[in-house]
Amino acid sequence: MMLLENKTSLLLILSQDVLDQARVIAGKATTVLKLPVSLQIVLRALIWVGLKRESHPALYANIESQARAVRQKRSGARRAGEGRYQPSGNPHGPTGKRATAKR
Repeated sequence: MMLLENKTSLLLILSQDVLDQARVIAGKATTVLKLPVSLQIVLRALIWVGLKRESHPALYANIESQARAVRQKRSGARRAGEGRYQPSGNPHGPTGKRATAKR
């Protein structure tokens, strides 16, 4: 495996189901290996093994599914935001001057 000599931090957002599955794997690995196996170790191993299978059709099917879900959610959020307040950058209009009523 790899040593973490060149490391960086990452925020990873996962569904509760995926997190629970990874915890189950960590528990099984702890029992089988008789070593403490953390959730972080399991996630790193899953990513590492997944990267070695870059040509696997299931990997691309999963990537496509997630990308389409993100696109759908973002387009839905844009449609929901139409007609709402959209800041122009200047509360007094494009000239920067407050509009006054002419009499």
